[in-house]
Amino acid sequence: MTLRAALSILSLALLAGCVSGGSSDTLAGREGRAQAAQAYVQLASGYLQQGLTEQAKGPLKKALDLNSQDAAAHAALALVYQAEDEPALAEKHYLTALNSRPDDTRIRNNYGSFLYAQGQYAQAQQMFAQAAADTLYPERSRVFESLGLTALRLGQRDQAQEYLVKALRLNQQQPRALLEMAELSYEDRHYVPARDYYDRFSQLSDHSARSLLLGSRLADVFEERNKATELGLQLQRLYPGTPEYQQYLSEQ
Repeated sequence: MTLRAALSILSLALLAGCVSGGSSDTLAGREGRAQAAQAYVQLASGYLQQGLTEQAKGPLKKALDLNSQDAAAHAALALVYQAEDEPALAEKHYLTALNSRPDDTRIRNNYGSFLYAQGQYAQAQQMFAQAAADTLYPERSRVFESLGLTALRLGQRDQAQEYLVKALRLNQQQPRALLEMAELSYEDRHYVPARDYYDRFSQLSDHSARSLLLGSRLADVFEERNKATELGLQLQRLYPGTPEYQQYLSEQ
């Protein structure tokens, strides 16, 4: 929803909230406040998408003034504080949001991502696992990708592969999952699937130092000398001071 659309809905909701007289007064007022709160959250989300976290706080405060337990407002405020590197405040609002709406998969998934970023991998895995149980969640493939990455952090390599394969079965166009599977397959000396994963990754994403190193290694395995040299030159040009480039040099 655009900011203009959110403002239009907000104006109508506030107007509805001002209806007076008759037995429907209480219901109209309640519905008007709910619509206004929703519009405030949509307005704040528009600011968030533009990286304008300070501007997002005003509408969210107004939403919480209308309903102090509004789960969507607390979840959005958690994202604001997460972006502003205020982890204690972000966690407080995530927990409040989940307390108000414990079955909201999106909030649970976002909270899992927050915990992952904080290095709390066991707790993040728990959140992602609960989110993955929602078979109708439209971004379930991303949840399994997150489960795979978390399992890798926890040293659960076999479990990580299962999660990543599941993620790609749900959605084949996930660059991070493809790169991780390429890396894992290379480590297991399963070079043909590793190259397949890598080629699919390359079609979807720009290269990092890590992916260029892996590409160079795979090119060496398949004796593609020109490709190996080309990837090495890209690594030197784009990421000259990285551990990956130093590793590349040591392998030559």
